Amino acid sequence: MNSNQNPVDSAHQSTEMKSTNVHVPTPKFFLPVFLTLIFSTLIYIGIQLSSDLAHVPALSLYSLVLLGTALFIALGFEFVNGFHDTANAVATVIYTNALSAPVAVMWAGFCNFIGVMVASGAVAYGIIALLPVELIMGVGSGDGSGFAMVFAMLIAAILWNLGTWFLGIPASSSHTLIGSILGVGIMNYILHSDLGASGVDLEQVIKVGKALLFSPLIGFAFAAVLFLLVKKIFKKQLELFKPPEGNKPPPPLIRAILIFTCTGVSFAHGSNDGQKGMGLIMLILIGIVPLAYSLNKNLDQQHLQTFESLSAQTATIIYPKHEEMPDPQARDIITKYIQTKDITPEVVPALASLTQHVGDKIGHYGDLKNIPEHEVSNLRNDMYLSVTAFKRLDKAEQLPAMSKDDVKVVKEYRNSLDSFLQYIPTWVKVATALALGLGTMVGWKRIVVTVGERIGKQHMTYGQGMSAELVAMSTIAAADGFGMPVSTTHVLNSAVAGTMVANKSGLNLQMVKTILSAWIFTLPATICLSGVLYWLLLKVF
Repeated sequence: MNSNQNPVDSAHQSTEMKSTNVHVPTPKFFLPVFLTLIFSTLIYIGIQLSSDLAHVPALSLYSLVLLGTALFIALGFEFVNGFHDTANAVATVIYTNALSAPVAVMWAGFCNFIGVMVASGAVAYGIIALLPVELIMGVGSGDGSGFAMVFAMLIAAILWNLGTWFLGIPASSSHTLIGSILGVGIMNYILHSDLGASGVDLEQVIKVGKALLFSPLIGFAFAAVLFLLVKKIFKKQLELFKPPEGNKPPPPLIRAILIFTCTGVSFAHGSNDGQKGMGLIMLILIGIVPLAYSLNKNLDQQHLQTFESLSAQTATIIYPKHEEMPDPQARDIITKYIQTKDITPEVVPALASLTQHVGDKIGHYGDLKNIPEHEVSNLRNDMYLSVTAFKRLDKAEQLPAMSKDDVKVVKEYRNSLDSFLQYIPTWVKVATALALGLGTMVGWKRIVVTVGERIGKQHMTYGQGMSAELVAMSTIAAADGFGMPVSTTHVLNSAVAGTMVANKSGLNLQMVKTILSAWIFTLPATICLSGVLYWLLLKVF
């Protein structure tokens, strides 16, 4: 576990706010178990990768080194994310003495692991959708731009996370990664706009931006209201609204609620933030080993046959008199539509033709394992273009009028496309889950001390901890259900501040200003950092 020294606002707080619980020493068994888990994870990843790569042509030494380096950096991002963000989940249980610090962080790490393992994958592919369409389609092209993109995003995100962690500032890993993605997209447009490159998907950016903007406001307001309700309902239990005495734990009911909400926040953090790492790892795998990871090869024969039939039906439904169109022409038309959102008379016919051809190819090969390497990337890109074009046309109400039965068929076809594209191998989930969970168990103390001692002027009470954590858990879980990435850091910190205001405890304005400054500068800083890294790495690759 790390030192509790923090260079930010170190002298402001009075000694009565300090909690000895946060300094409980780590059990002696922690380090051996921690190292054992790391080595076991590396062995597991190696075995699973070897198994997957055994069915594809042998990779060159350069590709193997590139794959290993990329996976190491991607898992490193999740590890840093673990001790940077998840410290927020344990701050309330530690500073209310609901759990001792070592038990709290180990439990939170386990809950993060479970959260990642049961994640749907919606957030993972929502994050990827922020990237320009040509960058996503170029991941498996072998020209190096895909690797430059992934490395630039991950390195920029890790550097900013480590910098804010070192200063004990609870900045958002979600903001950090999104800023890194935007930086790559903007730099790509600056460098290649003359070649038809598009900028970032502003519609998707606005959707994500709203989630990141409103979630802390919701956390602040809801936590304040909930705390006032708790104060009214339990007004006779005065001990709930006084700072803990020494390491005295809260009453059994409040302690149970605090542990439950810590569990919920850790689980929700894993299921939401863990997916971001999984999405980037999939980009890496698709770029380096497209034959093994471009399409979900776990789909059975019946699924493929159904898909072929749905493709033919969908093509006829959206454009009954569609004519054959060469695939390069159809791709070009649809790509331009996705980039510009300008509908032309050729878009729907091109989509109908591409839809028909995708189904024909699946039917021709009969089994995904029979598709040659040079065709896999094209097929994946065609599917991705179809998914994105259908989503855009549907949202803009630019698809032709359809009966209820036709709408059902098209919906089944789109879901079937997702089943080919939006899959994550079990070993990727396990590796990401362990990286996030193990990261939770180290480096947590700097952020925990900030949340527990430096946001408010008074020590957190049992009632405040319970209210803040309950609101944070609910907000993050709701966002995960809608497939929207939110910041655990922003939500929990705002909720703590909300309870401080509701309790008239007062806010430490110097620390609040520092946190707000980090929140404000995270996006521009990571946009600039990742953009410059992308430009440099393009020259390397």
